[in-house]
Amino acid sequence: MIVEVEALERALLKDKTLRELSKEELVAYVQERRKDFDVIVGSISLGSSSRDKMVRVRIEDINALLFRKGTDGDFRLAGDMIEELDGLLDAIGLGGIDLYIRVGDEVFEIEDALYLKNRASKSLVVDGSRIKNTLEREVIRELTQRGIISPPMKVLMVSAVDRWGMAETFWELGYRCLFGDLIFSFGINRPISSLDELKKLGSYVLKYAVKLPFELLYPVGEKQKERKPYTGPLSVYYEVADIIAGDFHYVIKYMPPKLPGKVIITNTLTQQDAKDLKARGVKMIITTTPKLGGRSFGTNLLEGLISSIALKRWGRYPEDDQEILYLIKELELSYSII
Repeated sequence: MIVEVEALERALLKDKTLRELSKEELVAYVQERRKDFDVIVGSISLGSSSRDKMVRVRIEDINALLFRKGTDGDFRLAGDMIEELDGLLDAIGLGGIDLYIRVGDEVFEIEDALYLKNRASKSLVVDGSRIKNTLEREVIRELTQRGIISPPMKVLMVSAVDRWGMAETFWELGYRCLFGDLIFSFGINRPISSLDELKKLGSYVLKYAVKLPFELLYPVGEKQKERKPYTGPLSVYYEVADIIAGDFHYVIKYMPPKLPGKVIITNTLTQQDAKDLKARGVKMIITTTPKLGGRSFGTNLLEGLISSIALKRWGRYPEDDQEILYLIKELELSYSII
């Protein structure tokens, strides 16, 4: 259970914010604070540095420092930062990029992400996939059991291959799903309306897509700051849906100015993101990861934290998804409703 959370708006090194710290200053800061914390986990993100955040969290008897540091789409900087923080951090999360994407039983490795992972040899490197496949399944089941959402509501799943566990759970529970993988990743106006169709198409497309530069598939750096309301033809998919679910940077991509009565299920929201969604008339915002210090962090940071706690307690990392789920439930780490 989370006992205490404190947002650290200004790092203690030269009284700078996390965003203002250079790579060298961040490394020095982590070295300085190593003695004060049982666990330090950092998410090195390809996303905008404007979304940087650092919090101190006490979970039962473990004092942890968590931070998210954006590199504004700079792959080289992200790789260098990972290499220099290797061994100083208990775990490194890859933000704004996945190591693996899944379609059914098939798993595809993203080449750009493997480059980043391989820059570390001492610290554990995670991308949040195990959280997506465990916690997010449980979140959808629990929300349904509690009657907060219910089939046959219409769900726009902006990218199912990024969150296969969530997409599969929606489908199995009887929600009417529209999968927007081609729309949101490639700008191709072709919705996918069944899981079988998605498996067939995904299996063919992904073996080529994972070799592309990642910025062609997903908004990185300054593109994550774009919030201009969309008024083109793709907004119709938001209008017909009751629930809009998936990665926030895809969720916002073609979002129209007004979305009265809609439910958003996502994560990595800042306080400003939540305000923007509320201003559009959204009825409810659900983040699949808990709010820490006023915002929800990415699944990669949460997976790094859980894995590091397991190492402290058990002397090893979680071996499978069931052990991840066990720790999630024991530590009472779950969704937040805004």
